[in-house]
Amino acid sequence: MPGGVNSPARAFGAVGGTPLFIDHAEGPYLYDIDGRRFLDFIGSWGPMILGHAHPEVIEAITLAAQRGTSYGAPTEAESGLAEQIIEAVDSVEKVRLVNSGTEATMSAIRVARGATGRDKIIKFSGNYHGHVDSLLVAAGSAAATLGVPDSPGVTVGAGKDTIVLSYNSCEEVVAAFAEYPGQIAAVILEPVVGNMGCVPATPEFLACLRRETEKDDTILIFDEVMTGFRLAFGGAQERFGVRPDMTTLGKIVGGGMPLGAYGGRADIMDQVLPVGKVFQAGTLSGNPVAVAAGSTTLRLLRDDPPYEQLESRGQRLAAGLDRAATDAGIPHQVQQVGSMMTLFFNPDSVHNWQDADRCDRDAFGRYFWGLINEGVYMPCSQFEALFFSCTHTEAMIDESIEAAAKVLKSI
Repeated sequence: MPGGVNSPARAFGAVGGTPLFIDHAEGPYLYDIDGRRFLDFIGSWGPMILGHAHPEVIEAITLAAQRGTSYGAPTEAESGLAEQIIEAVDSVEKVRLVNSGTEATMSAIRVARGATGRDKIIKFSGNYHGHVDSLLVAAGSAAATLGVPDSPGVTVGAGKDTIVLSYNSCEEVVAAFAEYPGQIAAVILEPVVGNMGCVPATPEFLACLRRETEKDDTILIFDEVMTGFRLAFGGAQERFGVRPDMTTLGKIVGGGMPLGAYGGRADIMDQVLPVGKVFQAGTLSGNPVAVAAGSTTLRLLRDDPPYEQLESRGQRLAAGLDRAATDAGIPHQVQQVGSMMTLFFNPDSVHNWQDADRCDRDAFGRYFWGLINEGVYMPCSQFEALFFSCTHTEAMIDESIEAAAKVLKSI
């Protein structure tokens, strides 16, 4: 495998050293192949909101697998999960299940272009929407210029219709719509970014996006692969009170199994084959084992909502990390939304990628390895938000704060 891993974030490139190889997980803990136990603040990068190996999710997976792992034909369970998503996410009237968050965003962009008959899209620096060619682009030389490829293998043509703007900049959004009136098919964003650290959209920015897209008949897409079912049962759009036209989902919606979804207004989703003409298909889409995991997870979150508890413990962890860094004399910011959070080694608030890029990466690397030695597994990059689960108790939060305080004093 290139680099010995199947996804580059696992290679510890941002912090150096050799990555941990995991043997198993349970509740809030990871166990590596050397038998060490770690309090896990990654949660498989977000899906494990119920903790690892939740008994009811494992039972559902087992029963589904015993009936067959794939059919390539419709099942009642697929329709059931679709109904659960529509019930939870108010803006979703119809939904299509896919296999990953990347597939969901790729498909949503294609559908938006097909529905509007337009080519251009707007994305924002520091927002990650999967390894989709048209979204792996960096900003051009000015605010409202078209993107340039940000990875070898992505052609200039793939990015030529992508406009890259600064996150949380209403001025740049207004300028882009003025420069390309009637040409922008969609605006896609993470309402809380998780891949430049935890960076929430401001209320003013979200209101601006909704206003400008409605004025130009542009489709507003919320990428809720991370935030869906985590910040509220109805996602960030429920928490912030903004209704997008389309939504992409992943991670929690699959309960830790490979599953994604995209959905939105019925008139937009009816552009997809076999009702409309926009092509999208997948042999394993709606896989019965993944559907069982996702459906069970959503049922448990609906029947016993954990969000007040997660918010309280998130605030407890944020306050503790802030206090620990302050006592250690380290310039920092702690940014938290629910059970997503980042300790930025940066004296200033982080609102966009330009702010995040000024963080002290070396200090973060020392912090990461210090916590590993204390039995706490934080994200292996300054620019990845941490996640925790319902199984993280207040005592575990306090234990992690104490470990962080010890490490920060040694940096």
